Amino acid sequence: MTTKKILTYWLPVILWMAVTFLMSTGMFSSEHTSLIIGPLIHFLFPSATPHQFVLIHGIVRKLAHVTEYFVLGMLLFRAFRSGSTKPDTWRWAVFSLVVIIFYAASDEFHQTFVADRTPSIVDVGIDIIGGFLAQCVSLLWYHQHRKHDPTPK
Repeated sequence: MTTKKILTYWLPVILWMAVTFLMSTGMFSSEHTSLIIGPLIHFLFPSATPHQFVLIHGIVRKLAHVTEYFVLGMLLFRAFRSGSTKPDTWRWAVFSLVVIIFYAASDEFHQTFVADRTPSIVDVGIDIIGGFLAQCVSLLWYHQHRKHDPTPK
């Protein structure tokens, strides 16, 4: 694999993993994100009770996990594919999901060393769901795109 190909396909994965690592620091703890998400929740749901506020804030944070690992999953599928025209889609998806599982677990392990964060096996599961959804979308998109591509494979 050429250096250009490595940079093209794997640099986005590495950069997104760095973003994910940053999000597992104290800077993105629940207390800190409530300063950003809180006013938005109050604007969208002005009559929300404190209990509803906590619930909505929690849902937004869990959706962020899904989104974060969905993006990682898409980038990993693209990187494992690396422009190949071979129909190895299941292999690309499985490799991507294995990386997601290990990265999600290591991310939560990292949070054991961060004072403001609490590691959670539930979060690992939510991260895996995001990565799994990305693989489903990647497989569907690839097969749909390939079906309509007039160039021979």
